[in-house]
Amino acid sequence: MSEHQIYRVVVGTAGHIDHGKSSVVRRLTGVDPDRLPEEKNRGLTIDLGFAPMKLGSGETVGIIDVPGHERFIKNMVAGASGIDLVVLIVAADDSVMPQTREHLEIMSILQVRRGLIVINKIDLVDEELVELVEEEVRETVEGTFLDGAPIFRLSAVTGEGFEEFRGALEEAIHEVPPRDETGLFRMPIQRVFSAKGHGTVVTGIPMSGGVSAGDQLEVLPLGRVGRVRGLQAYKVPVERAHAGHSAAINLSDVDFHAVHRGMVAATPGYFRSASMVEARLRALASLPIELYHQMPVRFHCGTAEVVGRMFLLDRKKVAPGEEAYAQFRLAEPIVVAPGDRYVVRQESPMLTLGGGEVLDRSTWRLKMGKEHVIASLDRKEKALGSQPDFVASVIDEAPFALVDVKELSRRIAIPESELRPILASLEEQGAIVAATGGPWFPAEGLERARRRVLAAIDGCYRRNPYRVHVSKLEVRDECRLEGEYYEALLSFLGEAGVIENLRGGRLGLPGREVSLEGEDRRAYDLLLESYRSELFTPPRLDELAESRSIALEVLERVAALLVDQGTWVRLTPEVVVDSEAVETAVVRLKEHFEAHGPFGASEAKDLLGTTRKFAIPLLEYLDSRKRTRRVGDKREMID
Repeated sequence: MSEHQIYRVVVGTAGHIDHGKSSVVRRLTGVDPDRLPEEKNRGLTIDLGFAPMKLGSGETVGIIDVPGHERFIKNMVAGASGIDLVVLIVAADDSVMPQTREHLEIMSILQVRRGLIVINKIDLVDEELVELVEEEVRETVEGTFLDGAPIFRLSAVTGEGFEEFRGALEEAIHEVPPRDETGLFRMPIQRVFSAKGHGTVVTGIPMSGGVSAGDQLEVLPLGRVGRVRGLQAYKVPVERAHAGHSAAINLSDVDFHAVHRGMVAATPGYFRSASMVEARLRALASLPIELYHQMPVRFHCGTAEVVGRMFLLDRKKVAPGEEAYAQFRLAEPIVVAPGDRYVVRQESPMLTLGGGEVLDRSTWRLKMGKEHVIASLDRKEKALGSQPDFVASVIDEAPFALVDVKELSRRIAIPESELRPILASLEEQGAIVAATGGPWFPAEGLERARRRVLAAIDGCYRRNPYRVHVSKLEVRDECRLEGEYYEALLSFLGEAGVIENLRGGRLGLPGREVSLEGEDRRAYDLLLESYRSELFTPPRLDELAESRSIALEVLERVAALLVDQGTWVRLTPEVVVDSEAVETAVVRLKEHFEAHGPFGASEAKDLLGTTRKFAIPLLEYLDSRKRTRRVGDKREMID
């Protein structure tokens, strides 16, 4: 059997214990889905059973037989997560029972949309009782996805009614669109074992994508990568395993002792495990209790079952039938993706509470009642089902972060080849703006960041009107933008002519000029004259203030302007010199170096006619600017 002979749809059974689910599967397929010795001894399905059914078209479709006992609901959920079409089975001698209703509710939560209904064991009761059971079944499924579904009366023991049922089932199967095999491969692991001579084998129903022999798969959250040595579908070797049928995958380099149900085998590098999950929650209408904030729960998604707590985000309680946003904080990490369906059950006693749709993984603990949290979840929920919308919603989550293709591809589990056209479309729509060097800015965040930077620079100017330039660090602290994003932003704004990026970590506004009048003009001229006449022995500002009767704060304000203009150079926080002093010192020291070789600080001091207090900061400044280089306790000039 090749993978082309498999119809990519999975059929599942549902119903109460001992209503004949396994018998119906056995009659349809000729295969006993109860594989465990305990199941055969007790006549009770404990775990999932898989059986291939041959269609009249020659194709094979898989059937999952799920356990009906309430103690094994977790195994039922694990199987139901891969079902496309359900057969709800009700025994004619027992009618609708608790697990009939619970299985139906779980199927509804998991958004199974199609199904048939079987009333089994008609050989055990009279016609009148069958009529009553059928009436009760119709009442039970009213308002659900099985409302109006065809009901078939049959006996799995005698075969009565099977011909009509089998024909209708095949017709229903072909009405279900085969699962899409494109995208990244992801398969929740249902079973794991070691096959003699082959090593580790994992089985499950792939949710997306396909995998071939020789490919690599990552087992998560284990984090181990193995090579696919071989593949089977329904116990027959195949060249490729696809979404929509049961698969067994032989993996090398992965110890089967470390793998268990609930883990995921996936294309390496894209999917990540998380212990916090954001979701839309709907409480079952039939619940006898209300759901409450921080309620202990069992979280079922795919084949995983993890205990944790449910943190409500938009209300304190959820009444039966109501919906809410929630964050699940789990005791162990699991692998989920936006759009996955999940079920929550009460931790103890066991009771199905509800479920819904995963919106995203969480990095942070979310708080109840925060408007920005609710708005974010609302955007994500509305974007489900549309890749471009979901990409845009994820980008909007981090308005002050660069959109990097590789990182975003892994963040939302979309191959780069599919993501780039989406980003190009978003750029064309103006949702993102290209930055220098490749990444993008979220457009809304870019505008907000631009306003922040300009406001920070303007604030610096208001505090000191004589500043020409301001420090990048000062602006960064003021506008609360950091790292790679901040640097890319300054570069972008500089290229756009919004700001000026200057040497020495300074920023300015194009065309800004400072006009000096009165005492400030007098102070400016005095400082220029004083510092240029005494290049290497400049006066202290407090001395000038006293000797020339100018307020010290005026001199300090104007001195800051001279530094901003680049007329002066700040050697240390306390020592400033005219820029001519630096260039003159370089000329003198270079002449000395060419004539006498490396020089010490004392020689430089004498050569410049200054003090050590001035000479040493000057030499250290020249070191930092690569004009001089220390060799032991001496220095040499750098060309």
